[in-house]
Amino acid sequence: MPKLKWLFSLIVCTGLSSIAVPARGQALLPYIPKLNSEQLEQQGLQLLQDAVQLIKFQQYELALPRAELATQLAPNTYEVWYILGSLYVQQDQLDKGIQVLEKAEKLAPNQEGVLFTLGNAYFQQGNYQAALEKLEAGLQIKGDAPEALFDLGNTYLKLAQYQDAISSYEKAVSQEEKFWPAINNVGLVKYEQGDISEAMEQWQAALKIDPEQTEPQLALAVALYTQGEVDKGVELGEAALANDSRYAELQFLKDNLWGERLLEDTKAFLANPQMQAIVSRLKQETPADNSSETDLTP
Repeated sequence: MPKLKWLFSLIVCTGLSSIAVPARGQALLPYIPKLNSEQLEQQGLQLLQDAVQLIKFQQYELALPRAELATQLAPNTYEVWYILGSLYVQQDQLDKGIQVLEKAEKLAPNQEGVLFTLGNAYFQQGNYQAALEKLEAGLQIKGDAPEALFDLGNTYLKLAQYQDAISSYEKAVSQEEKFWPAINNVGLVKYEQGDISEAMEQWQAALKIDPEQTEPQLALAVALYTQGEVDKGVELGEAALANDSRYAELQFLKDNLWGERLLEDTKAFLANPQMQAIVSRLKQETPADNSSETDLTP
């Protein structure tokens, strides 16, 4: 699942970047002032604003210490815990992130952003039932958040509740019609249900939105190959893996929610001598640190 880039974008664009900070006092005198709790809170909120601005430019490492200090200076403000928890989740410190986000939830139990982020963190942790509860709670407050609906669909998919997963993905697309990862994942579900033709239509629809995306390209290539269109499958598979060779790894595909049926067919596809030669060549050409972007799935 995304690292929380979509969430950080929401944070920056919808209010947390404009947290009210009390006006500063006069210039500092040349001695250490005695700060009262109100002054400390003011400094904490200013640090939080600084952290949000750094998040805006994806400077997460610099934002983290500011957010940590902000929680000490303004511990009764839910936003400081929310931002800090989100940063921990972004850096795969899931246990710390969940612990901090739970503090934010106690301070603001009906804040949908906190609930959505907790749901995302629980999903990455593998606690799908807890993820489901938090995401559903958040969507009761704000039901038109496409990224949260997508996360909910992924959670249902992991729980093998396929129709609920499709419903959540379709709701996400109804809110954002070019949200190709949700369309792509409907294809993943359809393939596991044995509806290969419908899965292919979904992947083709995703590629109409963004023709360069590796995941729907490779999934469509596997489906074509399985349907006997070997040359077309190999050609499309080569184009897909040229964009991102990580998709030649079955574990990477599993991490991106590919199901058992599709994984088995992909294994057979990659065992094709032509594909083996292509993968070998691409691995030699591609640096070990493949930093290209993937979709929003975990």
